[in-house]
Order: sequence, then C-alpha cells, then structure tokens
Amino acid sequence: VKFSHQLKFNAVPEWSDHYVAYPQLKKLIYQLERHVLARAAGDEETLAENRPLLDAHHRANDEFLPVLDRELSRVTEFYVAKEGELYDELGRLLADINTAAEATARTASEIGNAAAAAAAAEGNFRDRMQRRLSLRSETSKSPVVVTLPSQALRQRALNIYIALADLESYVQLNYTAFTKILKKYDKVTGNHLRKRYVQDSVRAAYLFHEQTKARLEEQTRTAAWAHGEAAGIRDPDENELYLNKHLRERVVFERNTIWRDMIGMERKVAAIGVEQARPDHAPDVVAVRGVRIPRWLLSRKAIIGVMSIIVFIALLRVKRIGEETDGKCFALLLLVCSFWIFEASAIIPLFVTALLVPLLAVILGTMKDDGGVLLPPPKAAKMLFESMFSPAIVMLLAGFTLAAALTRHDISRRAATFVLSRAGTHPAVILLACMGIATFSSMWITNVAAPPLCFSVIQSILRTLPPDAPFARCLIMGIALASNVGGMASPISSPQNMIAIATMETPPTWAQWFIIALPVVILTDVLIWLLLLRIYRPTRDNTPIQPIYSSNDPWTGKQHAVVGIAMLSVFLWCFELLLRPYLGNVGIISLIPIILYFGSGLLTKEDFNNFLWTVIMLAMGGIALGKAVEGSGLLAEVTMFIRAYLRHWPHWLMGVMFVAVTALAATFISHTVAAIIFLPFIYRNSRYPYGSGSCLFVMAATFMCSGAMGLPISGFPNINAAMLEDATGRPYVTTKDFLRAGIPVTFATLLVVLTVGSAIILALGI
Repeated sequence: VKFSHQLKFNAVPEWSDHYVAYPQLKKLIYQLERHVLARAAGDEETLAENRPLLDAHHRANDEFLPVLDRELSRVTEFYVAKEGELYDELGRLLADINTAAEATARTASEIGNAAAAAAAAEGNFRDRMQRRLSLRSETSKSPVVVTLPSQALRQRALNIYIALADLESYVQLNYTAFTKILKKYDKVTGNHLRKRYVQDSVRAAYLFHEQTKARLEEQTRTAAWAHGEAAGIRDPDENELYLNKHLRERVVFERNTIWRDMIGMERKVAAIGVEQARPDHAPDVVAVRGVRIPRWLLSRKAIIGVMSIIVFIALLRVKRIGEETDGKCFALLLLVCSFWIFEASAIIPLFVTALLVPLLAVILGTMKDDGGVLLPPPKAAKMLFESMFSPAIVMLLAGFTLAAALTRHDISRRAATFVLSRAGTHPAVILLACMGIATFSSMWITNVAAPPLCFSVIQSILRTLPPDAPFARCLIMGIALASNVGGMASPISSPQNMIAIATMETPPTWAQWFIIALPVVILTDVLIWLLLLRIYRPTRDNTPIQPIYSSNDPWTGKQHAVVGIAMLSVFLWCFELLLRPYLGNVGIISLIPIILYFGSGLLTKEDFNNFLWTVIMLAMGGIALGKAVEGSGLLAEVTMFIRAYLRHWPHWLMGVMFVAVTALAATFISHTVAAIIFLPFIYRNSRYPYGSGSCLFVMAATFMCSGAMGLPISGFPNINAAMLEDATGRPYVTTKDFLRAGIPVTFATLLVVLTVGSAIILALGI
C-alpha cells in the first residue's frame, strides 16, 4: 500500500506544500541505501564526499536526521500559524453569535410588548393600522441588528468547522507520514531509528502533544455548537449529521490481496491495445481475385477461428470414429483444443472457450448413460453442471482464499523477509533462500500468486545491483523456476493439480501428496540452484548485495487468526480420510476456511470479487470437457485404439511417452490447458487393465505440467518473470535466459519425476 497516494488524495489542496515531503524522503532513503552498501563494501570512491570512516549505518543517520528534523520543524510552524488563525476566527465568531443572541432576545421582547399593546387598545381599524405603521417606521429607522438564526453566521461557523477538521486530519496524516518514513528507513538501511525518534522528537513536537490534540478537538466541538446556534438547529445529532456531509471525503487505502495486484498487472499490459494506424480512406473490404472480402476476415485471429470452425463442422458430419464413438464429441474436443492452443490468436479467450464446453456438449447430444443410451438435454445438462462444481473447484476456491488472507494481512511478505534477513549477503545463499521461499509460497498461495510476491520482496536487492548484473537475471530465473516446481508441492499449489484430482476416481490424500511431492520438489530445487550457479556464476566480488531486514512490528490479533485458520485447514485436509465419514469429501472441508475468512471479516466481498475467476472458469470447463469425453464414449474408444497400437510396448515405456508428450505440450501452451487435454487420456490408458499404479503416470504427468518451463510462455511464473523490468524499462530476463536455464531444468525435472517420484508412488501403492 503506497502511503504517498493516501497523502496525496487526503491532503487539503491549499495546504499541499506544507505536509511532510514524503516522496522526497523516500528518494533520499534509496540514495542512502546505495551509500550504505558502497560503504559496507569499502568502496569509498563511489561517494560524492569524503568523511571519516565511521559505521555505515551511523553515517546514514547523520545524513537522514537533519532532513527529518527540518521537515518536523516545517510542519510544526505551519500548524502553529494555522492554529492561531483559526482559533482567533472562532473567538470572533463566538462573540458575534453572543451579540446576535442578545439582539434576538431584545427583538423578541419588543415585538411581544407591541403585540400586547395593540391587542389591548381600542379604536377603529384605521387606528390599529396607524399604530402598526408607526411601529414599523420606528424599527426601520434603528440600526440593522443581526439576529438568530443567521445565514451569514451559519456559513462562517461551517467554514471554521471544516478548517478545524482539516487541521485534525493534517496532524494525523503528518504523524503517520513520520512513522511510515522511519519504518521504511529502518527496513532499507538496517537501522533502528523509528522508535527512538518518534518518542523523542515527533511526539515532543507541539502539534503532536496530547494537550494540543485535546484542545483542537475541543475547539472543533465548539465550532459545531456555534453552527447549531447560528443555524437554529437544536438537535445535536441533526447538527452533526449536517456538518459531516460537508467534510472532505477521506480516501482510505487497504492492503491489496495478491489477486487484486495481479488484476492490476494484467490491466497494465492488456487493458490498452495498440492498433496499427491506417489512412482514413483505407477501404474496409479487400478485393482478392475479384472477390470482395471484409478486411477483418484476413486477420490472423479470424483465419485461425474460421479454420477451426470449418474443421468442426466437417467433423460433425463424420458419423463414427473407430467402431462405436460418435464424431460429435471428437469435433467438440478439437474445436475447444484449437481455441485453447492458439489462445493468443484465437477469437475468444480461454475462459470463454471453457464456457462453450457444456453449451455445445448438450446441444450436440454427446452425453450417454452407463448403458450407452443417449441422454436427453435436461439430464445431460444436469450431469455436466454437477461435474463442473466439483470438490476440486471448491478446493481451488479455498486455495485462492488462503492466498488472499495471507497477502492482505501481510503474513506471506513478513515470512519471506524474515527468512531472507537471515540469509546473509552471499549470492549463492540468497539465491537458495529465494528459491525456497518461492517454492514454499507456491504450496499455499499457488504458483500463480507466489512469483509477484517474491519479486516484490527482492526489489531492494535488484534496485542496488549494477546494470546488467548477472545475479539479477539469476535471481529472477531462480524464483520463476522454483515457483514452477512449487506448483507440484500441494494439491492447491496450481490449477493443474485440481484438474488431476478431479480426473482420478480415488486421488491421493493430502498426506500422500506431500509424501510424493516434497522429495521431488526439494531435489529439483537443488538441481536448479546448481544449474543457475553454473550458468550465471555470481560471486561476492561481482555482486554487491543489499541485506534485507525483517519487520519488527508486533503481530496483530487478525494475523494470528489468519495463521490459525490456515493451520486448521491444512490439518483437516491432511486427515481427510479420517473425516470423510463425518464431512463427506474434501470439498466440504474446503468450505471451512472460506466461511471462516469471509464470515469473520478477515476478507471482504471485494476480495472475493477479485479472485482469478478466469482461471476458475477454465478449470470448470476443463472438468466438463473431461466428463463429456468420458460420457460420450470417445475416451473409451481412444483408449482401445492406443492400446491396440501400443500393445507391444512395455507398460512403463508407454507411461514415459505420455509424460514426455505432456511436458512438451505444456512448454508451448498453458500448463492448465495441457492438464485438461492430456490427463483424462493418460489416466484411462495407464490404469486399465493393469490394475496397480492407477495414479502413477497421471501424477507424473501432472507434475510435468508444472515442470515444463523452457519458454517465457510456459506457465504463470515464467510470464511474470518475463514482464519484470528495471528502472529504465528494460526487461531483466529474455527468451535466451529461459532457453539456457529452462530447457535443461525441464529435462532434469522429468528425470526426477520418473525416478524418485515414480518410486514413491509405487511404494505407496496408489
């Protein structure tokens, strides 16, 4: 959350030059950060001035404290001047209201006496009229006296009340600015200045005295009372309601969840498109061999879309595939896969294609019952929608909820900085620590959300590295590759894991998943670490690293509650088999953290709206596609065809081929899409009729959906890494980095999965 935005939007425009110069102080802190790093390394030549060799942190204090003292004096002087001005105006207003009240009392008395005399007098109508005219004439000749209620006094009181309320806001904003800038200074430079300076200097300043604040509040209440008197509003609640309507609206910034941050990142790159300019007179149609064709039909997306639809219509006319399977489901499968594979050029996005699946499956009549009888549309629709909102989807929602809670309440970032603060400044150790954080974060907040979090934590390191430093590329690649590996670590760590769980009839429990995945993940991370050190060769000599300091703020009750709910959820997931007689399945268990986080107010409705619903819709569409392929009989037919073609192949070789093809496809298309397309076929072909090892190759293929990382487009972590830029707008990593590191890592991951992972799965007998 950027406090500079909050200060900018909440400052009184007329006083904007008199607040703490927060952006300038931040800039100074980052300059001191580089100086501290240079002094710690003994590089005194990089400094603009030579001073006696003192401790780097103390010298940073010597430069920062005078600037901070000047800011404190400046805001104090402005407050004292503005306070005196407003208090004087309020005093004059109270005197005028007192005078007006006395005049009102006299006027009321005179009018009452005149009315009594007129009522008691006798005479004709002319006498009474003359008496009234005489009284009016005498009144008009007297000086103009302000009486209550008075519009002029009311407006003065309102203006003073608003100014005093703005002054209260001025005090609060500046106090927050000092505490936050000191917190940032301590965090960046490793000092412990905040507590001492706030106690000795900030709170000692006149405008932050408790007596000063109390007097300001009292004067504000007095101004409110004066407004009620001037306006004739006797009800204090009504008067307060009226005054509050005229106060400036205060803009409050809450800490974002990781999902809201990712939506913002997507909007940065996707909300504004660049369209190639063409002359205004350019025709909307193009003549090709005398045939007039609309220009938009010649675009790449239109050509791919039209070709896919033509193939789809042609396949609908094929009555049979093999011996029994209707061609309609095969046509649907190819249409959806073509739209997914060519998503960058296709007509519609991934999630819209996913929503096409149940629509076309019902309209085309692809669903059959267990006896092979075609289901009518009502029953087919019911079956598809029941499969779409499966326990796996609820578990995906629970994973997103867990990620939102841990990021909104700053727990994931604090945990990451705590680990990095103890990693020292050796490049190899820092790299290993960052990779471990990325993998561990992916376990709980998914490998979709973990990379942005980790990249934000290492900004202080990237900011102080020299331009084109190899360690910057090494660090970013390490986080991206480790996040991909972290996608294997738990059932909620990636969408493809949810697809696998929905595909298998008896998926592994959470405990079994951890037993299988953790050795694979740890060994793969170590191999990646060694490979990156070999490629980029970072050393202490060529890589000055700014230490990362953890936060010293105490944990709040809400943070303890978030961690407690997360631990409870993981505990329940791990003992799902024991709880199944009482809770049914893992989907019901997954509802518990969702209800607790949102029901307790730890998360809000806006957080729920900011989930990556496109990913959820994609997963739901993938599950529906798998159900349609199975329900139509196409899956059984393709399984028989593959077995007949590969009947002489050993079982293990066929499984290796399936896993390798899945890894190759996941390198070029979305990891989730690869899981949707391949896992149902792999599961059906690897389990029957061999009996044992029913989950062996589908688990291996699921791991390789995350382990495919040879290109910048291979999964969310790689895409996030490719988008990361330095201060000059240049990307840190390029396609060359992914080819150098990603392809060898993909082969290494495949080897680990097929050896270590397969051995553990066979040992567990699942």
